Amino acid sequence: MKILFVHDRFGALAGAEANLYLTATELKKRGHTVAILHGPATGKCEGDWKQTFDIAYPLAAGPTKQTVEDALAHYDPDIVYVHKTANIELLALLVESGLPLVRMVHDHDIYCMRSYRYNVVTREICTKPAGLHCIVPCGAVIARNPGGMLPIKFQSYFEKRREIDLNKQFHRMVVVTRFMRDELLLNGFNPSKIEIHAPVPRMGDASLRSNFSERNLIVYAGQIIRGKGVDILLKALSRIKTKFECVILGDGSHRKYCEKLSTRLGLDGRVRFVGFVPQDELKQYYRECTVVAVPSVWPEPFATIGVEVLRYGIPVVAFDVGGLRDWLHDGVNGYLVPWMNDSVFAQRLEELLINKTRAKAMGERGLLLADQQFSFPQYISNLECMFQRVTEELNSRSCSSQGVSASSHAFSR
Repeated sequence: MKILFVHDRFGALAGAEANLYLTATELKKRGHTVAILHGPATGKCEGDWKQTFDIAYPLAAGPTKQTVEDALAHYDPDIVYVHKTANIELLALLVESGLPLVRMVHDHDIYCMRSYRYNVVTREICTKPAGLHCIVPCGAVIARNPGGMLPIKFQSYFEKRREIDLNKQFHRMVVVTRFMRDELLLNGFNPSKIEIHAPVPRMGDASLRSNFSERNLIVYAGQIIRGKGVDILLKALSRIKTKFECVILGDGSHRKYCEKLSTRLGLDGRVRFVGFVPQDELKQYYRECTVVAVPSVWPEPFATIGVEVLRYGIPVVAFDVGGLRDWLHDGVNGYLVPWMNDSVFAQRLEELLINKTRAKAMGERGLLLADQQFSFPQYISNLECMFQRVTEELNSRSCSSQGVSASSHAFSR
C-alpha cells in the first residue's frame, strides 16, 4: 500500500512527531511505501526522517494548490494519513481529491481555537464544544504570535468552523483514548467514523529496568510549556522533605520562568534542567528512576511518555486530566492526583521515594499493563487493517454508485 503522511513539521519535536516517525518506519519495514507532505523542518533528527521517507514533498509557507496537486498526482497514494495541520487550503484540497482520508487526532487543535482546552489565565479546563463562547468570554480569537512582528494575532472563528467541517468529511478519525473520542462526539463528529488506536511509542529495551537506587531520582520528560505544569511540579517538589533529585528533560517557552521559580523555591542542587534529550539517551535516566512525574494541567489526550516508561517498570504520578485514565490506574501502576493539587502530588511522589517496595510493585504492574494493552506490533497491525477497511469501503461505494448510474441510464433509454 502507498501511504502519504501529511504533517506540519519534518523532524523530531514532541509526541506527535515521535508517533508519526515510528509508525511510518514500521509500515515501511512491513513492505508499504511511505511518503510525506510536510511543513517546516524542526532541525532535530531530520536525518532519521529522511531515511524513512525516501519521498518527501515540502510545503512552502502557505501551500499552493499546484504544490499539493502535483504531490498527489506524482505519488498517487492509496491512502492519505493526515497528522497535524490546520491549513484549510490543504485540507480542502485533500477532501476534494476523493482519496481515502484518515486523520490522526493528536490533541485538541481540530476543535479548539486555543488548542489547549483550558483557560490561559485560570487554567480551568473547558468542557464545551466549539461555539460562539470561543469568542466571548474565552477570547480565543486573540492568540500569541511567536516570531511575528506583533506579539498577538487574530484568528477567525469562522475559519475554525470550516476546519471542523472539513475534518468531518474524513473517512476515519483516529483517536488515542476514550476521552478524545468523547471530545469529537461533543463536537458533532460521526461516531461510526471514529476509531481508538492508542499510540505506542516503542517496545522499549526488554533488558532495562530501573534499579530504584537511593538516588531517589524523579524524572520529567516533555515540553516545558505552561500546560505541561512544570511550575506546579516544582511547587510540589518544594514540599518534599525526603532527599531526592529531579531532572527536567525538555525545552520550551516556559523553561526560563520555571528555572527562576526553581531557584526561588530553593530547589537549586536538587532540580536540574537538562534540555532536549534524544529518545535513546533517556534510558540512562530510566535506569535509576524511582518515579516519573506527569504534571500536565491541560487535558492531555494521552501523554505518550507515560506508556513509554511503563515498559521500564517505573510508576507514574500525574494529575487526573484528559485521557490519562486509559493507561494510569490510580493505586495500581502509579497515582492519579486531583487537578492542580500540588500538595497531594508531593505526598504521592514522596510516598514512592520512601517505599521502594511499593514503587517496584507498581512498576511491575505497569509493565504488565503495557504488554497486555499497548503492543507496538499490534498497534501497527490495527492501523493496517483500518487502512484496508477504509479503501475497501470507498471502492465498494464507488462500484455501487457506478452501478446505480448505469441502471438509471439503461432505464432512461
